[in-house]
Amino acid sequence: MAKIAKRLKKIREGVDFNKLYPLDEAVKMVKDRAIAKFDETIEITMNLGVDPRYADQMVRGVVNLPNGTGRHVRVAVFARGDKAEEAKAAGADIVGAEDLFETVNGGTIEFDRCIATPDMMPLVGRLGKILGPRSLMPNPKVGTVTPDVAAAVKASKGGAVEFRVEKAGIVHAGVGKASFSAEQIAQNVKAFADAVLKAKPTGAKGDYLKRVGLSSTMGVGVKIDLATVRPEQ
Repeated sequence: MAKIAKRLKKIREGVDFNKLYPLDEAVKMVKDRAIAKFDETIEITMNLGVDPRYADQMVRGVVNLPNGTGRHVRVAVFARGDKAEEAKAAGADIVGAEDLFETVNGGTIEFDRCIATPDMMPLVGRLGKILGPRSLMPNPKVGTVTPDVAAAVKASKGGAVEFRVEKAGIVHAGVGKASFSAEQIAQNVKAFADAVLKAKPTGAKGDYLKRVGLSSTMGVGVKIDLATVRPEQ
């Protein structure tokens, strides 16, 4: 307990939890305090003025982070024939059709992202109760139901991040690793924030972007000045 208390004191030192920090300063503070023995994930949290219970206030999309996510993304593809071969050539970790269906239906899910060709969706749709709660269900709106499986696999491997607003109006995602440079993290944060801002739904009223915070896996959360994450005009 004494070790934990000492560590918490160290990472909290110098942080004003009521202050809004410029993005560059926030990134440096979070990086400097990511002192765990592993490469911590840097995560952004955005509080939005929406109620996702209403269809016209749902926020979702996908963004390709300019510097990737820093994590190995395991990609599964539902495809047959030539499309299955294209997916394998592009680097997909798991490729299949009925065999992959049976594996997933049996409770074995060894992937982080799921892609499907349109003709496979009647089969994949039967896995909705399994894939849906894990945010793994392929969807054409975010490019995971597509005939161009090779491009989708490469995007997923290269830093494509899917986002979806949760019940409390919160969107969060990993935007890099503590080992990234401060500039790389800041670029990823701006790209992610820009995508969320562009995904503003028609039903959003009042202030759409309310709060933005940045944190690391084992570190503290720092509030960010909203003006510094908005795209330059």
